[in-house]
Amino acid sequence: MADHGEQACKSVDVGMTRVFELFGKRWTGLIVATLMPGRVHFADLRRAIPGISERMLSDRLTELAAAGLVVREVCPGPPLRVAYRLTEAGQAMEPALKELGAWAAKYLQRDPYCPGGLS
Repeated sequence: MADHGEQACKSVDVGMTRVFELFGKRWTGLIVATLMPGRVHFADLRRAIPGISERMLSDRLTELAAAGLVVREVCPGPPLRVAYRLTEAGQAMEPALKELGAWAAKYLQRDPYCPGGLS
């Protein structure tokens, strides 16, 4: 086992800090995972993520767009609709998200009182 000094404990990797500043927020990972297969209209995205409000979804999509992971597209109408898709950088998250899902399936115990939930 490696011996970590006090300095190593005080300095956190800058890249990891940036990842968790974005993906540590509730809903962000689920939004990216939902967009993995391709472009999704806002209303469909909202229905695909139970419990998220329109305001929260809009806020998270704005943050993901600012980070360069999501693109907003206005679909000509009528009716006028808005869709979102992942950029190349967003798509590059797929292997990491799959690994996190596999890790969760192996190490996070399910709550028997909440189907699909974690204890």
